[in-house]
Amino acid sequence: MKTSQKKNLNLNTLLFSLALATSIASASQGNSQDLRTPIFVTAAERVALLAEMRHFLDTVQEISAAATENDMETVSQTAAAVGMKLARTTPPALLKKFPASFSEMAATTHISFDELSLSASVSDEPLEIVAELADIMLICTACHGSYRFEVE
Repeated sequence: MKTSQKKNLNLNTLLFSLALATSIASASQGNSQDLRTPIFVTAAERVALLAEMRHFLDTVQEISAAATENDMETVSQTAAAVGMKLARTTPPALLKKFPASFSEMAATTHISFDELSLSASVSDEPLEIVAELADIMLICTACHGSYRFEVE
């Protein structure tokens, strides 16, 4: 992982920690409000975004399973499918609705999957792959702890 990505990962970890601390503090005070930043989208956009997130979960499961079998070809292909190639399919009108910090996390996630794909194509160490995947999941949890999609 490159130094700039480690800095982004550290920032994302910090964001997640702050979001988690806020949620815990809110819950401990009996406040049931969702304090994550809302991103307003149409109902159809929300359905598509949530489907994409479920696709990411499926991808993480497939990569995890393939890594345990030392099947680096499957890891590489599966990770590449959700890399920047997928990011480029997001409609421009939807991209305009995203806060800059959300867009940064999303781009970092897609780039990280591309890098995971590349790592898998040259590595025969499943633990390295799992470690990279764990770093990607930190970005996911930071984002989910910080944002929510609301229908406009």
